[in-house]
Amino acid sequence: MTDKKNYNGLEIAVVGIACHVPGAGNWRDYWRNLIQGVESVDFLTDQELTDLGIDHYPADHANYVNSRTTIKDKNLFDYSFFGYSPAEARLLNPLHRILHQCAWEALEDAGCDPDTHKGLISLYVGSGDDFNWKIYSALKNKKSGDIDDFTLNLINNKDYLASLISYKLNLKGPSLTVNTACSTSLVAINMACKSLLLGESTTALAGGISIATNQQKGYFHQEGMTLSTDGHCRAFDKDADGIVSSEGAGIVVLKRLSSAIKDGDHIYAVIKGSAINNDGNRKVGFTAPSVDGQVECIRKAQIFAQVDPDTINYIEAHGTGTRLGDPIELEALNIAFNRNAEKYCAIGSVKTNIGHLDAAAGVAGLIKTALSLTHR
Repeated sequence: MTDKKNYNGLEIAVVGIACHVPGAGNWRDYWRNLIQGVESVDFLTDQELTDLGIDHYPADHANYVNSRTTIKDKNLFDYSFFGYSPAEARLLNPLHRILHQCAWEALEDAGCDPDTHKGLISLYVGSGDDFNWKIYSALKNKKSGDIDDFTLNLINNKDYLASLISYKLNLKGPSLTVNTACSTSLVAINMACKSLLLGESTTALAGGISIATNQQKGYFHQEGMTLSTDGHCRAFDKDADGIVSSEGAGIVVLKRLSSAIKDGDHIYAVIKGSAINNDGNRKVGFTAPSVDGQVECIRKAQIFAQVDPDTINYIEAHGTGTRLGDPIELEALNIAFNRNAEKYCAIGSVKTNIGHLDAAAGVAGLIKTALSLTHR
């Protein structure tokens, strides 16, 4: 990967990683769970259901699924390290707290100190919205009057997420909050790569986060909807019947490969190319994917990366485990990679291990793949 003859100057090196996903508070635990085939889905016991105030009706209901996929320590935050007051920290949305920590952990992993870094560090991140916490924090602050309404909105509005972290960590490159639903974190990474190639920054952080601030109490499966019938996700499996909603965060630190080699950085993996597009209206519904759109996007990435599709032997896919999405994705991959019975390529999806992380789903898969390359 570091042979100058093997790169064209457009590659991006992954030089730092941080993640908080179900069953793992860092990438080392995450990797250990992956190689051991751990499924990080919990199932609530009768006592836990009682403690959560759930009566016997849900447990006895045929469509009730008592699964829970969550991350630990969402309530913990080193507020003084990031320059927040105790009152601000109490009302700061957990997704803000965790992404602050994740961004710093990624910089530490990359050996990058923003205060002494000579170039510009950019940040591209995204998250879902959280109305529950907005209501909770507003009511709590109305009762206590700890901070003014302007500050309350500032520390809880997802649109300020990137700028707030850049302010606290002294990041002086472009700072953008991105949201494209399930593809959020990968679109953020694509934008970060382009920022590096255009010279807008010399180092870039990119990723996403999705956090549930209400207590997870399982769910009711509805026929024809996206959630799994039993709390398990089976991507590309004949028994696949739905997703498992989950939460987590992930950030990668990126540099141009030439700069990473020059600076002697530890390189986890290399991004040789990326592309984004949109389906328009050529699909059966707004939330459904399109074969043609996926094929076009993949082929754009292949051309940009200058990679022969026949040399690819593993694909980390979106792979939600739904009866609609998986077949469409697999068909698109087969077309884009010209696959037939004589050409083998492995395929996988980390959603089977940790569930669907929504805005952080893509970066979780990218981190898995980067670690797979690192450990060969």
